[in-house]
Amino acid sequence: MSQTPAESTTTVTKTAPPSKIKGALLRYRVMAWVTGLWLLLLVAELILAYGFDNHSLDFVPIVHGWVYFVYLIMAIDLGIKVRWPIGKAILTLIAGTIPFLSFWVEHKRTLEIRAQFDV
Repeated sequence: MSQTPAESTTTVTKTAPPSKIKGALLRYRVMAWVTGLWLLLLVAELILAYGFDNHSLDFVPIVHGWVYFVYLIMAIDLGIKVRWPIGKAILTLIAGTIPFLSFWVEHKRTLEIRAQFDV
């Protein structure tokens, strides 16, 4: 018994074309690194502010917040294009909040996506 077109589209999960995945992956990788670097600068700012009462880097939390927001958008965009399960998407989103984790997660996600989609 054959399926109707409506039935076949509901049972098959389609990902984005490889060219769109490649672009989304590049944007995600750039933002993962930028977010990770700003997060390290945020740690330095906190050490200076609370450890040495030096407030010369008070702009860093605001910039990191906006950079992290863009990172979230790029990670969600990539997750939608490659159809990540919700758990993997959430772990990827949280990676931008823990120092050095965004670099490691970016590396792992890049290897997975390149192997799975040949981009």
